[in-house]
Amino acid sequence: MKLFESRWRAFGAHLCVSMLVAALAACLVFGLWYPYPYRDVSGGRELFVLMAGVDVVIGPLITLIIFNKAKKPQRELLRDMVCIAVLQMAALAYGLWTVALARPVHLVFEYNRFTVVHAAQLSKEALSLVPRELVATPWTGPTALGLRPFRSQKEQMDATMDALQGAPLAARTDLWQSFDASRQALRAAAKPMTDLKQRTPQASPLIDAWLANSGRTLGELSYVPLVGRKTFWTVVLDAQTADILGYLPIDSF
Repeated sequence: MKLFESRWRAFGAHLCVSMLVAALAACLVFGLWYPYPYRDVSGGRELFVLMAGVDVVIGPLITLIIFNKAKKPQRELLRDMVCIAVLQMAALAYGLWTVALARPVHLVFEYNRFTVVHAAQLSKEALSLVPRELVATPWTGPTALGLRPFRSQKEQMDATMDALQGAPLAARTDLWQSFDASRQALRAAAKPMTDLKQRTPQASPLIDAWLANSGRTLGELSYVPLVGRKTFWTVVLDAQTADILGYLPIDSF
């Protein structure tokens, strides 16, 4: 094949194929596991760029180094290329598995804020306590949940102590309940969007741009802060129904 008549052509062909595979992987990662805004809130973009960057660069570089049609028979070259492809696909599979383990699984209303829960935060014990009507770790993207009210002072104290030791309250699966069951509490905890705009005048352009695209008025909206892996955002709600309408990259605490 003419594509493989020189090491540079082999490198270019391998690079193109690697980029195509990376693009397909990106569709999976950002289309299902890390949809907006989780690619930013949960660090999905950084994880994928690191994984795909290494995988896309290393394979073609190895091809560039070892490919030598003048000194190697065609059978040996084919064997080398197959070995590289197998190693590269294994590295890609491992990278995707790592990204999957870190994926966000739920956006949990935690009494006065939203917190993103990731698959890696849920132990086997925690998974065994998930209410039957809820999916513990969905593969089709994060879902919205809430936490039920505490049933006793002891339960509240235990949850507080766990939180002080670094265990997110939102990862207490025994407290999970459906999002619909939390709507009343969410409406009570949410604050008017007008307050956010007054408190954060530097963020007014972001809010105005969101309003222009949504067709909503400021008075129809409320908000609740969102805690991500390394950053804080804001969840925009319908003030009447508590439906989640969107997200803003604003620290609203």
